[in-house]
Amino acid sequence: MPGKRNMKLTEEQREMLAGKYGKGAAMAMRIQCAVGEGFEAERMVPVSRVHISLSAQNADIWFTEKMTEAGAAARVIPTVNPGYCVKYFREKGWLAEEDSINMRRTEAAYTKLGANMTLSCTPYLSDNRPGFGEICAFSETSVTVFANSVLGARTNRESAMSAACAAITGFVPEYGMLLPENRLGTVLVKVSARVDSAIRFAMLGLCGKKIGRGIPVFTGLPDEIDTESLIALGASLNISGSYDMFHIPGVTPEAPDEKAAFGGRAPVRTVELTEQDMNEAFALYSHEPGDSVDYVILGCPHYTCEQVRTAAEFLRGKKARVPVMILTSRTVIAEAEKSGIKEMLEEAGADLIPDTCVDEKYCFQCLKGKNGATDSPKAIYYMENFGMSMAVRDMKTCLSWAVSGKPDSSTPMAAM
Repeated sequence: MPGKRNMKLTEEQREMLAGKYGKGAAMAMRIQCAVGEGFEAERMVPVSRVHISLSAQNADIWFTEKMTEAGAAARVIPTVNPGYCVKYFREKGWLAEEDSINMRRTEAAYTKLGANMTLSCTPYLSDNRPGFGEICAFSETSVTVFANSVLGARTNRESAMSAACAAITGFVPEYGMLLPENRLGTVLVKVSARVDSAIRFAMLGLCGKKIGRGIPVFTGLPDEIDTESLIALGASLNISGSYDMFHIPGVTPEAPDEKAAFGGRAPVRTVELTEQDMNEAFALYSHEPGDSVDYVILGCPHYTCEQVRTAAEFLRGKKARVPVMILTSRTVIAEAEKSGIKEMLEEAGADLIPDTCVDEKYCFQCLKGKNGATDSPKAIYYMENFGMSMAVRDMKTCLSWAVSGKPDSSTPMAAM
């Protein structure tokens, strides 16, 4: 029933809760009401976009199948996060039959729900890009922080299950980042370090322990920042801490200047981040390379068209000695095929892999114990959970190592 604060439900919402639109929709609305109770929301509001952090884990599959068996179907068509590409990893011989079945079952459950099977963690690039002020229900940490910060959309950091319920009902409880007063900056972060590339923005994001809780407002950064660097910053902030949003005055839409970022209020605290802070934070997430480099994984979050193009240009005329796996979306791969970039990469020994996330141990376990390289601290964070370790460097260094088959001591972390 409605929440402890007597959440104000519309007639349609009450009818959904009572079962008029089917058992599955009623189940989803009960969950949404419970979430609203927990956060003391006063009402439900319509949601126009949903992204679900699909996983191939048992609990996630169980929940989605339970909902669809009860007749639930998406009112708002969601996009979904990657799992793993069965075709690619079966052809490599890296995927057991039961793991293939597991992913197919996952895909079937979400297809039955009515999802758009994008299987990408960067839906905001094209497949599911909200506008300023648009109310969404996005799960997956780097998706949420990008939507709030860079696009000015409004979403709480949903779980896969609450996002699915938002897709089924078309509503979310109004609390947290949906309320304007909760989107104002609280921590002034003065950056005195060099931050001039995507890997440097990733390093900046790893300083969450020093930044502390709140919504950071970064000053001292370039006036123009590319999409890839903003993605890297948000992704790393949610490795080192828990952040729904950040502001960069003059760059992000809700912060035309520093005063606006804080809503005219004084910051709760001020933090200065130095070159030393960034290097120390980064060292916690990158292992020193071994005597060889046995594989390279790029694309966590999924690579953009620009990143794929940059990788192809760097590898032009070269040949990788070890596997180079570039994780990206089907949309980006389609563009790469049209432009000839996919063929360029394949000639250089690099594969564009769709539908895949590094947090899926099923397809990467065969690399355990080998020396890897990546440009993503987030990849390290995930893959350490199942016993893998990699050195983190910028993209071009990783690809250079793949070509030589061994690390180059002239490219330490601090030199990036």
